[in-house]
Amino acid sequence: MAAPSPSQRYLSSRGGSYGFSFEEAVLKGLADDGGLFIPEAIPSLPQDWASRWSKLRFQDLACEVLSLYISPDEIPAEDLKELVERSYSTFRHPEIAPVVDLVPEDNLHVLELFHGPTFAFKDVALQFVGNLFEYFLVRKNAQQGTEGGKRHALTVIGATSGDTGSAAIYGLRGKKDVSVFILHPRGKVSPIQEAQMTTVLDENVHNLSVEGTFDDCQDIVKTLFSHPVLSKTHNLGAVNSINWARILAQIVYYFSSYFALANKLPEGQTPKIRFVVPTGNFGDILAGYFAKRMGLPIDRLVIATNENDILDRFVKSGRYEKHPLSPSEAEGGIAADGAKAHPGGVKETLAPAMDILVSSNFERLLWYLALESVAGVPQSSGEPTKQQKEVAGKTVLQWMDSLKTVGTTIVPDTVLDATRRDFASERVSDLQTVDTIKHVYTTPPSAPYVLDPHSAIGVAAAMRLIQKAKQAGEKDVHFVSLSTAHPAKFNHAVDLALKEQADYDFETSVRPKEFIGLEQREKRVRVIAKADPELVRAAVEEMLAAEGKV
Repeated sequence: MAAPSPSQRYLSSRGGSYGFSFEEAVLKGLADDGGLFIPEAIPSLPQDWASRWSKLRFQDLACEVLSLYISPDEIPAEDLKELVERSYSTFRHPEIAPVVDLVPEDNLHVLELFHGPTFAFKDVALQFVGNLFEYFLVRKNAQQGTEGGKRHALTVIGATSGDTGSAAIYGLRGKKDVSVFILHPRGKVSPIQEAQMTTVLDENVHNLSVEGTFDDCQDIVKTLFSHPVLSKTHNLGAVNSINWARILAQIVYYFSSYFALANKLPEGQTPKIRFVVPTGNFGDILAGYFAKRMGLPIDRLVIATNENDILDRFVKSGRYEKHPLSPSEAEGGIAADGAKAHPGGVKETLAPAMDILVSSNFERLLWYLALESVAGVPQSSGEPTKQQKEVAGKTVLQWMDSLKTVGTTIVPDTVLDATRRDFASERVSDLQTVDTIKHVYTTPPSAPYVLDPHSAIGVAAAMRLIQKAKQAGEKDVHFVSLSTAHPAKFNHAVDLALKEQADYDFETSVRPKEFIGLEQREKRVRVIAKADPELVRAAVEEMLAAEGKV
C-alpha cells in the first residue's frame, strides 16, 4: 500500500490539525480548531496532461483531476469512476458545463454551470459530495460488520440562502445512512427555491424554516458543529462550501472550459484566459486558484462582487474588513428572489447568493498566502516543512481572530502583492446588473441570451475588463465568465430588466418545464419560531429519533 502524497493528506488552515485522510476531511467538514481543511501541498500536473486530457469527456477529466487529491488506497480508480459517472448522470447537458460564445469578436464566453438537477452551479459539486458521503458510510458499515445492528450514520446540517439547500437535498435524498437538515430563513428565500427544497419528501430529508436571517442560520450551524455532544454522537457533516470536496469538484470545470477553447486553436497554441467569477463565499473562484497553482495556464482570476464588496476592497487595499450597514442602508434587492440579508450588516441586492459580509473560503487562500509570504515557501516548492505549516496556520489564526474581534485584518504588503499576482477584482452595482441583463438580451450577437443577476455581475465585470484590455493594446485575451444559475431561479430581477422588451415572455422563453407546478406540490417543512441553536438541536434530535437513528 503506497503512502498518500502530500496533496492527498489534509490539514487545518488554523494549524491545529494535520495528517487527515481525504475521507476524514470530507466527513468532518470542519476541523476541530475551527479551521478549514486544505491539502498539505498542491499537486503539479503530469507532464503530458495537455495532450492526454484535451479530448476527454467531463467525467473522465474529473477522474484525472480528482485522483491527484484522493489516494487510490482510499478510493480505487474504478470506484472513483463509478462515483463520477453516477454524479453527472443527472445533468441535462451532455457536456455537463458547456462554454457558450457570448460575444465572439471580443472573445467573451460564458461557462454555463446550471445544467444540474436544481439549475445552479452547486449541483456540480453537491451531486458528487452526496455520492461520496454514501460511499464512505456504506464502506464503514461493511468494514465494521454492523449489518443488522446500529449502523454508522452521518447527520448533515447546512444553512442556505436558497441554492445550496436545494442542491444539497438533491445530492443527498435517499442516500443510505445519511440524514440531511437544511436551515433556511423563513419567508426570505424565493418561492421556487423554497419549493425545490420542501417538496422533496424522502424520509432522510428535513427542512427547517428558521425565524431569522441567513446569517442567523449560518451561525446556528457553526454552533451545532462545536456542540460537545451533538457533533460526536451524530457524526455531523457539512455541505456548505466549507467542505473541501465541494472546492475539489469545482476545479474540474476550469480544465474543461480551458480545453473547450484550446481545442479550437491551431495545434500548439495556448489560449490566454481570464476567468471572471461572481463571488460571494469565495469557493467557486478558489477552485480556479487551485487549478492555476496546479499548472493550468490561467492568466488571471477576476473576483466579481456585488455591492457587498469585502473582497474587492481587500484586493484594492489589503484590508480584509467587515463593512456593516445600518438597517436603512442595507435594505434593497427583491425579497421574492432570495434571502434578505442581515439588516444590521449586509446590503440586500438583486444577487442574494452573493449577499455575504465575510467570505468563508477566503481563509483557505489566506493560508497559502501566509505560507508563501510569511513562512517564506515559494509556490514552486513541494511539501512545506512542519514548522512552515505551523507558521502559516498561526498567522491565519491571528488574522481571523482580528477579523472576529475588531472587524478588520490588515495583511502585509507581500501578501497583497501575492494576491494581485493571481487575482483582479471588479465591483458591480444593482443598476449595472440590470443594465447588463438588458444589454446582453437586446444587443447582437448575444441577443436574446438571458442572464440571471449573479451571472450578469460576472459578464458586466468581463465587459469592463475587455475595454481595458483593448485600451492597453492586449490582443487575443479570452474572458470566460462563470454563469452560476439559471435565470428562472431569479425571475423577478430578470423581469425587472426585461419587462419592457416586446419579445420577452418569462413563461414561454425562460421558465423550464421542471419548474411548472413545483410550488403547488406537497411540502414538508418544520418552522423554528426563534433563531436559537437549542431549538434547532432539539428538532434535529427529535427527527433523527423518528428516523430510528438515535
